[in-house]
Amino acid sequence: MAKADRSVEEQLAAAEPFARIGKRALRSLASSAKSVEHAEGHHVVEEGGTPLGFHLITEGEAVVEVGGKQRRQLRTGDYFGLISLIDGKPRSATVRATTPMRTLFISPWVFGPVLEAEPTIARDLLPMLCELLRDAEQRDS
Repeated sequence: MAKADRSVEEQLAAAEPFARIGKRALRSLASSAKSVEHAEGHHVVEEGGTPLGFHLITEGEAVVEVGGKQRRQLRTGDYFGLISLIDGKPRSATVRATTPMRTLFISPWVFGPVLEAEPTIARDLLPMLCELLRDAEQRDS
């Protein structure tokens, strides 16, 4: 395995959604991830837009906006697009690069076959998704 591939694998393993998945499944995801550069000010994803995939920020910063209001700042190591990657529904927020930014991108048309070949990914993602749901319920109460 090339050094660059190990680097991608290590970066994905450090991201919360993939921290629990097995090495074989992680290797499959890493081999399908693409590095993408985004200019400052670029809308990487648009609220209500097509769910094009998962992004892990490897360099730079971005802001998350919902209904035109800033919700949070994203930095290197943060990610977005996991829910849309899984459920295929439109984006729930806009993510705009506030600096030049690079992301590792995993598309749904690549993630689906990897998930079918490595079904343990789904099992390994469930605890994190449950945690996200519980956090959302706490904010709403």
